[in-house]
Amino acid sequence: MTKRAVGIALTFCGLLIILGTMAVDWFGAGKWTGLGPAQRLAIAAGLGVCLVGISLIPLGDRPA
Repeated sequence: MTKRAVGIALTFCGLLIILGTMAVDWFGAGKWTGLGPAQRLAIAAGLGVCLVGISLIPLGDRPA
């Protein structure tokens, strides 16, 4: 696997984390009417995974 492939996979996983967390709120599965503390933490984690993935993409075809 190359660093670019790992970066794309991490970016995709981070976006899935963020969208999945937001979907819980959109479908009303939580108790609160806004973003709860666990949702904020999950969104922050997803954003962190996305940023790491984006930083790996420009490294190209080097082995991971």
